[in-house]
Amino acid sequence: MESFRILLLIFLILCALFVSFSKNLLVSVVIFMSYSLVMSIVWVLLESPDLAITEAAVGAGVTSVLFFITLKRISAIGKEHAAVQDETTREINARTGVKRFERYYKGVTIVLGLAIICALLLTASNTPAFGNAGNPYNNEVSERYLEKGLEETGAVNAVTGMILDYRAFDTFGESCVLFIAAACVLILLRDDKRDTTETAIRNERFEPVSDTILQASAKILFPAIMIFGIYILLNGHLSPGGGFSGGAIMGAGLILHVNAFGYKKTQKFFNERTYKIVTVSALSFYCLAKSYSFFTGANHIPSGIPLGNAGDIISSGLILPLNICVGLVVACTMYAFYTLFKKGGM
Repeated sequence: MESFRILLLIFLILCALFVSFSKNLLVSVVIFMSYSLVMSIVWVLLESPDLAITEAAVGAGVTSVLFFITLKRISAIGKEHAAVQDETTREINARTGVKRFERYYKGVTIVLGLAIICALLLTASNTPAFGNAGNPYNNEVSERYLEKGLEETGAVNAVTGMILDYRAFDTFGESCVLFIAAACVLILLRDDKRDTTETAIRNERFEPVSDTILQASAKILFPAIMIFGIYILLNGHLSPGGGFSGGAIMGAGLILHVNAFGYKKTQKFFNERTYKIVTVSALSFYCLAKSYSFFTGANHIPSGIPLGNAGDIISSGLILPLNICVGLVVACTMYAFYTLFKKGGM
C-alpha cells in the first residue's frame, strides 16, 4: 500500500510538471482531468470519501467540461483573427522587445518555482511524524469534534457535523463565494439585447443535434443521477457525502439533460428565474438559521432545535436543511456556469 501511495504521489508531481511545460492547451486539460481522478483516489486512501466524491465530480467532471468548452470558444475566435493577430504580434515584438522580456520571465519563473519547491520540502521535512500525539491537530479542538460531536450536533458523520455546525460560518462563506462567482460570470457574459427575435435565433444555434443514443442513455441516467445526488445530499449527516458532493452530482445531471434534450426542454423546469429563486432562498435560509444558532450559542441560550435520534434521516437539528441549501446552491451554480460558458451570454 505504501508503494502504491508513492506511485500516486509521483504521478501527481509528473502531471503538475507536464501541465507546466505543455504547449497544447487540450493536452493540459486532459492532464488536469487525470490529476483530479488520481487525487480522488488519494482522498479515498486518506479516508476522506467526502472530498473524493467532490473531487471526482467537480475536478475531473464539470471543471474539465468547462475547460473544453472554453477552449472551443477560444479556437473559434483564434481562427477568425489568426492572420491579423500574427501580424500585430510581429510588429509588437519588433518594437517593444517582447522576446527579451519573455526570456527573463521564464528564467525568473524557474527560479521562483524552485524556491517554492525548496520551501515546501523544507517545511514538510520539519513536520512531526504522522500520528504523533504532539501534532498540532491532536489538540482540544479535534478532541471536542470527535468526542462530543455526536452528542452536540446529532450527526453520525463527524465531518458533516464539523462543517455545518462547529464551522458552519466557513461553509456559509464558501456558498456565498459560489453564488458571487456565478453572479460575476453572469454579469460579464450577459447580453442585454432586447430583440427577442434575434435572441431566439441565437439560442436556436445552441440547441444540441438530436442524438438518439445520447437521449436514450440520458432518459435512463438522468433520473438515476438525480436520485443518487439527492441520496448523497440527504444522507450527508449519516454517511460520506453532503451538500457539496450531492450538489455536484445533481449539477452534473442537469448538464447531461441539457446536452441530450436541449435548453428548451430543460427550461421547462429550470430557467434563470428558477436559479435566482432557489439560490437566493437557500442562502437566505442558511444565513437566518445560522444567525439564530450563532446568537443562542454565543449567549449560552438553548436553541430549542431538537437533534432527533442519531442515525435517523430527520435528525441532527439544522444540519439536514443546511445541507439541502448548500446542495441546491452548488447544483444551480454548476449548471449556470456551464450554460453561460457554452452560450456566451443569456
